[in-house]
Amino acid sequence: MKTVLFIASMLALGAVPAGQAAEIDGNWARSDGKAKVRIGKCGADICATNTWIKPGTPSEKAGDVLVMTIEKVSDGRYSGSAFDPQRDMRYKITLDVGDSKMTSKGCVLGGLLCKGVGWTRIK
Repeated sequence: MKTVLFIASMLALGAVPAGQAAEIDGNWARSDGKAKVRIGKCGADICATNTWIKPGTPSEKAGDVLVMTIEKVSDGRYSGSAFDPQRDMRYKITLDVGDSKMTSKGCVLGGLLCKGVGWTRIK
């Protein structure tokens, strides 16, 4: 589930070069090599579902889902909220999506505590 938390808390906004915006849907590998997710439509929202977790990674499992209520705010940038049903937590979330890289940032406590991670698109 930590992967889903990391999606909600992703890293380094602005790391996607201008002009390389892409759609968020697809398969992504976390930059630390410990997880892979599939991002796609789920009803009116977007869901990030863990598809693979490196063995021995605590608190995470394949099948965990993060439900994102986001909207595209500019070319390649999405913003909104995310709900982690495994932890019963809500986050503010921002994602910057390029053709092959994604960065994101998730915050709790009114933006006082934020965390991030980078992602690479899996083809």
